[in-house]
Amino acid sequence: MIRLLAGLMLLACLAAPASAGPDAAAVNGAEFKGKPPADDRIDPVVVKAQVLLDRANFSPGEIDGKLGENAEKALKAFAEAKSLAVGKLPLTPEIWAALSATGSDPMVVDYKITEKDVKGPFLQKLPAKMEDMKGLKSLDYTGPREAIAEKFHMSEALLEALNPGKKFDQAGQTISVVNVMKKEARPAVARLEVDKTAQTVKAFGKSGELIAFFPASVGSEEKPTPSGVLKVTSIDAHPHYGYNPDYKFKGVKSREAFTINPGPNNPAGSHWIGLSAEGYGIHGTPDPSKVSKAESHGCVRLTNWDVDKLAKLLKKGTEVAFVERAAANRK
Repeated sequence: MIRLLAGLMLLACLAAPASAGPDAAAVNGAEFKGKPPADDRIDPVVVKAQVLLDRANFSPGEIDGKLGENAEKALKAFAEAKSLAVGKLPLTPEIWAALSATGSDPMVVDYKITEKDVKGPFLQKLPAKMEDMKGLKSLDYTGPREAIAEKFHMSEALLEALNPGKKFDQAGQTISVVNVMKKEARPAVARLEVDKTAQTVKAFGKSGELIAFFPASVGSEEKPTPSGVLKVTSIDAHPHYGYNPDYKFKGVKSREAFTINPGPNNPAGSHWIGLSAEGYGIHGTPDPSKVSKAESHGCVRLTNWDVDKLAKLLKKGTEVAFVERAAANRK
């Protein structure tokens, strides 16, 4: 009998999930205890910090609950703006207190999936090659899960972790999402600074104060971004993407120019901010998880929600300074 009970207990342990993901209560009640997360699991404290950073216009990029390089960059930029000390640890009690003081609204809230969320149209599969995109009517999301995750600035993994066992294709279903929706203030941006080394974009006000921050993919060795000071020449939502064979992008074999229709999975994403160097701009991306972790074709790439926010803060003629700092100064 004892052996039988032991065997049943072992089977139950094997059948149980390894660990439950975070829930709304864990994230909303999270408090920083002075030590950063020790592993790569989704951490409620990090989710809360990322949501607060996003609300404060210091974007951590994709909200994924992990203290990765984009979250660390955002924390350091926030500390810089608040004149707080930045040490070896990106998150400190002082930074946490300043973040917590920016707002008390819940970090995770209920959201009822709408008919629009599930209606589409959706792509069955996003082509890997640019040439295969040119015949598509639009470059839409691949499904409701991707659309909802991007709507709330989340990784799909975090969306799933907050909603275990739920599907996202049923209108009327209530799910948990991070609470980044708010009435946005629109501070006047006098100047942008694109740091080619740190892979960041900073927005400064008229008095030189840092008012917004975004992680970015800034050019590549094959196609570097320009240097010096440029200006914003155009701001266009839902852009077409035009490929010129003179670009000679790696992996694109077409010898003829072609155009890719608009959509969030268009190579230029949801917005194009044109600059005064021909062919260069600041734009969105079909893959927010790779921002600052993958190279771009010479331009400055942000998440779609970040470029949408930045576009609302800019006007034609705004200066965009490209800087390149010594590697030792990156942190």
